[in-house]
Amino acid sequence: MAEKTDGFAKGLSIGIIMDGNGRWAKKRGLPRTAGHKKGAEVFRDIIRYCNELEVASVTFYAFSTENWSRPLEEVNGIMKLFGEYLVMAYDYQKENNRVVFLGDRTALSQRHQDMMNDIEEKTRNNTGTILNVAVNYGGRQEIVRAAQRCAQRVAAGEIRPEDIDVAMMSDNMYTAGQKDPDFILRPSGEHRLSNFMLWQASYAEFVEMDVLWPDFTRADLDAAILEFNTRSRRFGGL
Repeated sequence: MAEKTDGFAKGLSIGIIMDGNGRWAKKRGLPRTAGHKKGAEVFRDIIRYCNELEVASVTFYAFSTENWSRPLEEVNGIMKLFGEYLVMAYDYQKENNRVVFLGDRTALSQRHQDMMNDIEEKTRNNTGTILNVAVNYGGRQEIVRAAQRCAQRVAAGEIRPEDIDVAMMSDNMYTAGQKDPDFILRPSGEHRLSNFMLWQASYAEFVEMDVLWPDFTRADLDAAILEFNTRSRRFGGL
């Protein structure tokens, strides 16, 4: 394990799959919504810590396109928590975060959509850590959306099919203009991407940790970053 030094996380881009809320609650005989509530508290602390570490951007996987299939009570509980988060998210303006929501927000309530648009606009020019929140997000769906946007330009005669390249596709992702993640962190002991940032993670390192998200701490994030800092990244080269 590398040693923690000043600036050991500065400029990093991190993707986090917040996993294990339900299992955390089940182990304690609590409803799954209790796990999500505790997980939301951890989320708020970790983004503040990322600010302190001068992380460039951090993307939290909050709710996937597949999560709608969960029990209605759980989905409603998550959406209630998300609404509470949106109210608190205005605090990130004071902390100089730029907030970006990734995903198809049209499935959410109009109230939530209006707040999301307002928060993005109010934080657009902030220069601190970029906070990406993936809600109703799916990596495959994001790639399809980018391809459709490029195809619309071809149909309109603005570009030729052969003009479509990696850079153009990247410019049509939700994270356009941002650095791709240096590493994807998945706590809870699982070892899969679960449709998260499939395009952006093409050369990301993976760091898995056997800790449920509601138990995740700043020390765990330190350990994940230190683990990443031991990796040799070759991007397909030698």
